[in-house]
Amino acid sequence: MPTTPSAATSHGGASPTPTALLGRDVDAEGLPRLRRRFTPLHFSSDVGRGWIAPILVTIFVGIFQFIGITNPHDISFDETYYAKDAYSLLVKHYADSFVDNPSTPNVNEADEIIDSGSTKGIFTDQPEMVVHPEVGKWMIAFGEWAFGMTPFGWRFSSAFIGTLMILVMCRLMRRLTGSTLLGCVAGLLLGFDGLHFVMSRFALLDIFLAFWLLCATHCLVADRDWARARMAQRFETSPGTRQLGFGPIRGLLWRPWRVAAGVCFGLACGTKWSGVFVLAGLGVLSWAWDCGMRRALGVRLAVVKSFLVDGLPAFVSVVVIGFLVYVASWMGFLIHAQLFEDAFGHANQPHETNWSSVNDYGGHPHGPIEGALHDLDILWNYHIAVYDFHTGAYINAAHHPYQSNPGGWPLINRPIGVAATSGGPAQVVGCPPGEQCVRQVLAIGTPALWWGGVIALIAGAGYWLSKRDWRFGIPVVGVLTTWLPWFRYDQRPIFFYYAVAIIPFTVMAVTLLLGKVIGPADATRIRRTWGVVFAGAFFFLVALNFVYFYPILSNGLLSNQAWNDRMWFTHWI
Repeated sequence: MPTTPSAATSHGGASPTPTALLGRDVDAEGLPRLRRRFTPLHFSSDVGRGWIAPILVTIFVGIFQFIGITNPHDISFDETYYAKDAYSLLVKHYADSFVDNPSTPNVNEADEIIDSGSTKGIFTDQPEMVVHPEVGKWMIAFGEWAFGMTPFGWRFSSAFIGTLMILVMCRLMRRLTGSTLLGCVAGLLLGFDGLHFVMSRFALLDIFLAFWLLCATHCLVADRDWARARMAQRFETSPGTRQLGFGPIRGLLWRPWRVAAGVCFGLACGTKWSGVFVLAGLGVLSWAWDCGMRRALGVRLAVVKSFLVDGLPAFVSVVVIGFLVYVASWMGFLIHAQLFEDAFGHANQPHETNWSSVNDYGGHPHGPIEGALHDLDILWNYHIAVYDFHTGAYINAAHHPYQSNPGGWPLINRPIGVAATSGGPAQVVGCPPGEQCVRQVLAIGTPALWWGGVIALIAGAGYWLSKRDWRFGIPVVGVLTTWLPWFRYDQRPIFFYYAVAIIPFTVMAVTLLLGKVIGPADATRIRRTWGVVFAGAFFFLVALNFVYFYPILSNGLLSNQAWNDRMWFTHWI
């Protein structure tokens, strides 16, 4: 990579700080400085507007997220697991089981007590084998701590996190595009998605998984900006860094944004294990950015060299730190680990064991170190038991009327009913006399956004692979890693609402493509006008589609005919 001396040097003056150029053009003129090429797009945008506009968008969306959040009033759908598990963590710091009367199989006794406004007598004082990690439930527990074991309390954290995702999305897309407008468009598109809206209003885990994955993605993009700015600065001011052929190393081993990404990935996996696939995919993509960065400096064998000086430190920053955060998120379990071994570690026959931890240190660990290792072994055996549940014969043989094949998720093949009542005035509150009405919460994506997103992802893959637009790699890899892993488990019941982790990456692809449609700032006026018209038309189509579906997203009152009008396909019923 050539280095062009300044005018002072060429005329015999004192040698200033060297300036790295990227070669010369056909007129023998020096190309822009490396620092200019490595400067992120958002550096030139207005900082104040870049915060104020996204915050206003977040507040706007948040109002709709919170309005009517206690409707339906009772524990609904899988809140029977997560809202109660969260309360158990809050009160006992471990997962306790709840009372239930086997003589009434369709009525959950603990749910009835909680729905009546009480929490007395709901625990059995026996540990429960729950099948998901604890981060999401601790987050739900925060709302229950702040507002009580009430519908608002157990749904508060979901609504708050779903709203906060809007701000993160706005800021991330502003960082990727350099446009505050496009950042706000992305935030509004996410807010106008029906699945995101529904999952932000119930005490389920998936919205927390989506949030931490979005935050981790933002951190990796911020790390790319930070590293390129630091790399350009050191390369221009320290020519000696090039002698070993690696490019700058000093000052780039500790990358704070990657540490933050590791924390976020650890919390994502601590909500649901499926976060590990996104960690792997985006981690490799981040390393590819480093390879390209060093290759742009003229580093030969950049793949190998970047693996040594970027990849290995990144593994520590992201994977190792993420793992430590994940283990720490089980602290409530670890403190009470012996309760779980006593309950689940022994076989039915005397002197037989299910868990290897039963025989640790002859069954009697001594001292704090042996005790801690014993507790970690219990946690490991617990993980084995949970994985067996998720992949075992029992669940593989199960069936559910709302189960959905992941192959059809991008086209919204089988949304899931979270709550529903139907009938006349006696069954449905607010139904006019003599009418048949429906109130429903259907976890369904906004069709215009999802179907448009399929096109955007296909086009985005083309821009990424053929035009080398690195930004499109983020949504493509993000969607593939939140979607394809579910095909391995498609023989067991899985559900469309798991796809809420997909929609942030879909929105990224849509927004980036809208930016391409609008065109660059130096495009002709006619080109820009038609681009804005088309992009605006799509945006308003998504908004109108969301408004049309809003009653079946928010437990609104509909006549039977109005409800049927929104069931565009029989498999949506």
